[in-house]
Amino acid sequence: MKKLAVIGCGGIGGYHLEHFMQFKDLDFELAGFCDIIPERAEGFAKLAKKGRAYSDFRKMYDEVNPDFVFIGIPPYKHGEIEFETIERGIHMFVEKPVTLDIDMAIEISAQINAKNLIAASGFQCRYDNINEPVLDYIKNNQIVIMQASRVGGVPEVDWWRKKDLSGGQLAEQTVHQMDLIRYLLGEIDTVYSVPTRGFIKDEEWPGYDTDDASTTVFKFKSGISGTMTTGCHSLNGASWDSKMTFGSRSSRLDYILCSHALIYGLEEQDKAEDISGVVKGDGMQLRNENEVGIRYNTSVDFGKICDRTFIEAVISGEDSMIQKIKSPYCDAVKTLAFVLACNESMATGKPVRVKI
Repeated sequence: MKKLAVIGCGGIGGYHLEHFMQFKDLDFELAGFCDIIPERAEGFAKLAKKGRAYSDFRKMYDEVNPDFVFIGIPPYKHGEIEFETIERGIHMFVEKPVTLDIDMAIEISAQINAKNLIAASGFQCRYDNINEPVLDYIKNNQIVIMQASRVGGVPEVDWWRKKDLSGGQLAEQTVHQMDLIRYLLGEIDTVYSVPTRGFIKDEEWPGYDTDDASTTVFKFKSGISGTMTTGCHSLNGASWDSKMTFGSRSSRLDYILCSHALIYGLEEQDKAEDISGVVKGDGMQLRNENEVGIRYNTSVDFGKICDRTFIEAVISGEDSMIQKIKSPYCDAVKTLAFVLACNESMATGKPVRVKI
């Protein structure tokens, strides 16, 4: 029986643990939990009703000797744990973003490959069932432009408010959308990002030192262009409509993360007609206000599928199972390069080529 360990027993660790406890049909055991706050690890062991609690991951590795580990730690903490995990030949699942140092991520990826380890990352949105019809739409309708946004509030964790620790909104949270953009449309060549600050005050969030919002323009290697607007300035859901829109020359697709996708312009009732008041020849197009759209709803627990896929790959060790992992570590490094290029552009005020 394979032994599973967990490093990082905070919110994201609990998200994964909830899934692990449901996989009673899989041949593995929860063997160890580690967190620098001992009470957290002890809480996980108590909840799981098995496994030992630790505050030192090396001691856990020595005593538990796990076959694979889920690593859910703050972005700035990555490095030491991964290199030790690789040295010991332990398969690993690493939460996003996999680090804030692209050169470190590239080296970790190279060592994973050299050791022939199975490694995945926490981009669970790739497992959503709505991606299949979305990919089919993109394949059959040439996309010209895409526009995306994600706006929310400030997470209630101290390290998140420091950009050098979290990477900021774009790299730490909106990275999910940035990853899906790559997954659906392909690789990015160049980015140009502009930050916005000054709306969130220190008295509102003490120690706050990151971007309130940012807007990024990016050019795909395929030649199409896109934008991403993101921010943590929102006080309620009415402040912004977060979604991704993919536009062809005669139709469009709206993608609402973790919820649904709507395709407009393929059915007759969704094709906009001439609208009075529009000056002919000015190039302006208005959509049909009565459009219905073809709707695809999220109907699976894609986070659970993501975790199960990795565990099944480790248990079997078979190539056919490993290939079912939709976000291997090596690919997550490419998403990291994308968001860190955006951060570099914000810092320099210049366009930046994506490193890999």
